[in-house]
Amino acid sequence: MGSPRLVATDLDGTALRSDGTVSDRTVAAFARVEEAGATLVFVTGRPPRWMRPVAGAVRHRGLAICANGALVYDLHTERVVQSRLITPDILEEVVGRLRAEFSELTFSVEYEGGYAHESSFRLDRADSRTAGLLVEAAALTERPCAKLLALHPRMDPDVLNDAVCELVGDLVTPTHSSGRALIEMSARGVTKATALAALAETQDVVRTDSIAFGDMPNDLPMLHWAGTSYAVANAHAEVLAAVDHVTAANDDDGVAEVLEGLYR
Repeated sequence: MGSPRLVATDLDGTALRSDGTVSDRTVAAFARVEEAGATLVFVTGRPPRWMRPVAGAVRHRGLAICANGALVYDLHTERVVQSRLITPDILEEVVGRLRAEFSELTFSVEYEGGYAHESSFRLDRADSRTAGLLVEAAALTERPCAKLLALHPRMDPDVLNDAVCELVGDLVTPTHSSGRALIEMSARGVTKATALAALAETQDVVRTDSIAFGDMPNDLPMLHWAGTSYAVANAHAEVLAAVDHVTAANDDDGVAEVLEGLYR
C-alpha cells in the first residue's frame, strides 16, 4: 500500500511500551507521519487526564480520541473539543440492572475532566496517583459522563463483557481493554470507530486511505473500520484473528516498524 492519509493507533499495549513510555523510535515514526502531511490520531480508552505525559512525549503532535470514542482531545492545546456523553437517566438504569445481576460489581465514572468512584472500587496505579472524587453510589449517576466503568473482583473479562452486553447493550456500548474484569461503557453507538469515522470526514479522508493499530477488544470497531488493520504481536486473541496484518509486539516498537516502511 502507499502512504495512508490517516494513521490511527491505540496507545496502551500498542504504541506504548509495557512500562507506559513512548520509545524514541516511535516518536520519530510519528514525526514522519505528520511531516508527510498525514493525520495522526491516538485512539485510546484513556481519559484526557491520562494524556499529558503522552502529549509531552510526542511533542504535542496530533489529535486524540479518548474514552473509547466519547471525547476528542486536542494534544496541541490539551483541551476536549468534542464529547458524546451518557446521560444521568441512562446511567441510573444501567447501574441498577448490573447491580441486580452482579452484586459484587463496583463502579466509577469518567467525566470530561476528572473522575469519581465508589469507596469499594479498586483503583489502578494511574488512578491512585490522581485526585478522584469519592462519592456515594447514588451520586455516580447524577451528572453526564464520558465512560462508566464496572469492576468485578474475580470474573474472566471476556465472560463478564458478554454478560454486560446482554444486560445493558440496548443502553450503552460495553467493551474491555485492561486485562482486569473491568468493563468500560460509552454512550450507545459510541466506539473508537464512530469517532474516527467522524474525524476522517472532517479531514476529507476515506476509510480506504487509513491504517489502524490495536491490541484489545475495544480496538476492534476501529480495526474493522480502517482500510488496513494491524495488531501488535502481544494482542488479544480476538484481535489477532480479526486484523489484516500482525506486526512486532509493543515492546519491540511494532507500530514504528510499520510506519517506517510507509513513510520513508
